Amino acid sequence: MTADGAPERGERLARWLDDLGLAPHLADAGLPTFERDADGRARWTDPGTGLPLDADQLEQLDRLLHQEGSEPEHAVPVPLLLIARQARLRQELLDTEWLTYETLAELRGASVNATRFAVHKAQDAHRLLVVATESGTVVPAFQLTPAGEPRPDLAPVIAPLLAAGMDPWRAWAWLTQPVGLLGGQVPQLLAADPDEADLVRHAAVRLAERVADQG
Repeated sequence: MTADGAPERGERLARWLDDLGLAPHLADAGLPTFERDADGRARWTDPGTGLPLDADQLEQLDRLLHQEGSEPEHAVPVPLLLIARQARLRQELLDTEWLTYETLAELRGASVNATRFAVHKAQDAHRLLVVATESGTVVPAFQLTPAGEPRPDLAPVIAPLLAAGMDPWRAWAWLTQPVGLLGGQVPQLLAADPDEADLVRHAAVRLAERVADQG
């Protein structure tokens, strides 16, 4: 242990973030990251320089991560929690059914090139939600008919969201998760009910207005 207590502080922060399950999301938040050496000790690295953090930098990181809330010693890094939650949600969405250009082409009985063109055209017209992932472009299956075409009942719901510039991941989540404004119902399911379709469209328009105001 050195006099400045840096190793102890670095280890304490590392254990805390590990316990919260937030350590894997440090890089996505633009924060210093750590790896454990052969002896299991946390070694922190500055994301800008790639150099080890010194005592002052560890102290600054400690203050930054504990600045939320009225009791800093019990605080949690809210922005980091939001990043972790987003990562979990994205994984949950990717665990549901989706198609690639290739699998959608097979479903439609069309060529991959023709399918890619049709997808881009529908995306540009705000009729189809298309999501970019680390492994490539995917088309969430909930918005398609059994023949692989955009669901007509969802077009008036998806259009305002995409036209407002809503993030595709957020749109996917909103369309497929229970929504309070709809009494806890799932928008994409409720849209299939002719008696409830207007309510779903209204909720989508309201959300799109908020998105546009924030943009």
